[in-house]
Amino acid sequence: MSLLTIEGVWKDFGDHSVLRGIDLEVRPHEVVSLIGASGSGKSTLLRCVNLLETVDDGAIHLDGQEITDPRVNVDGVRKRLGMVFQAFNLFPHMSVLDNITLAPRQVHKVARERAEEHAMELLGRFGLADKARAYPDQLSGGQQQRVAIIRALATGPRLMLLDEVTSALDPELVTEVIALIKELKESGMTMIVTTHEMSICRDISDTVCFLDDGVLLEKGPPEQIFTEPEHDRTRSFLRSVLGSGRL
Repeated sequence: MSLLTIEGVWKDFGDHSVLRGIDLEVRPHEVVSLIGASGSGKSTLLRCVNLLETVDDGAIHLDGQEITDPRVNVDGVRKRLGMVFQAFNLFPHMSVLDNITLAPRQVHKVARERAEEHAMELLGRFGLADKARAYPDQLSGGQQQRVAIIRALATGPRLMLLDEVTSALDPELVTEVIALIKELKESGMTMIVTTHEMSICRDISDTVCFLDDGVLLEKGPPEQIFTEPEHDRTRSFLRSVLGSGRL
């Protein structure tokens, strides 16, 4: 059974259709990468899954429940999702530990001691235990993004949504974030990732989806998408990001 099912989803902004009939299934423990040019609809699709945007047609199911039903408990749905944005969105006036434990304590009603214990376990797992009492402005960009991912993990999500999480980083900081994402995959976390980093797609994806002007034009395993794409538009995009000699 699919963990997430997207069926015929359309999203309009005024007269412009940003998503046009998207169909996609995500199985438990699967990593799906969304690639495509800026404005192709990748981030909007994630925002629809997280109910930050309402769909204009179609439906999205999470664990068999239609979460796009207007009667759904939005907060209840978001408790099962972890979303990390391009901007780190950490609270600057809170320590790393307080940033991570805020949602478990306030939303999930976890006792402070247990929330902090779990946060320290996650920080230790990802090599940031010594930063627990630091504030965001005392961290590098890569460390801030890793903390943002850990914060999303701390609530025990069924599905992680990662939206261009390396694009705001200097190149030398990208590697440490990619390493964290790889470890999440190895642990069995289900993820949808939007990215311009083709190395992420190659290394961690089970399925790569190419979006073009709001249409899911092509999907398949990374070895097929990157070596033998079916559509000329996919081939053209990959040549633009990988170099003309790579396809």
